[in-house]
Amino acid sequence: MNRRREQRAGRPATGPAEAGSGAPGSLGRPPGGVVEVAAGLVFRHGRLLITQRHPEAHLGGLWEFPGGKREDGETWKQCLVRELREELGISVRVGELVQSITHEYQEQTVHLKFFRCDWKRGEPELLGCASFKWIPWSELVDYEFPAADRRLIETLRTSPGLWVRERGGTSRGSRRDERW
Repeated sequence: MNRRREQRAGRPATGPAEAGSGAPGSLGRPPGGVVEVAAGLVFRHGRLLITQRHPEAHLGGLWEFPGGKREDGETWKQCLVRELREELGISVRVGELVQSITHEYQEQTVHLKFFRCDWKRGEPELLGCASFKWIPWSELVDYEFPAADRRLIETLRTSPGLWVRERGGTSRGSRRDERW
């Protein structure tokens, strides 16, 4: 288990922030200077999927929420479906937007949109990340994330309801909470 760290938060997914010099129009940074990243909050059985960046990548070794850079002509949700398939080999249904964050690193500005996702099929594979883990709410603070995720980490820590979904019928008394 990882020890607690003082710095928490952040994310660009595999690929979006690691390429490029930071100059507008350089590889990995579209003209206009903002990298757009879609990231998934993929829950399963009360646990959240996190991935670790490759050590040699920008923000290497930090943990993040899986996803990646949005391509031209792609919606945020299309981007996330593609990135999770390419990075982990999993299939998801992208749900509601949980949080939108813009963060300025020294090298670039990143605009992140975090979506709740329903895991549909496929066991995660290490296709585009160094490692992955399914973690419970209680372990979220044990991992170091990039600075851009700080606000989302706090939201996840203080909103345990995000980790639960309602399941069952619509009549009174027939619903129950289920940990994702």
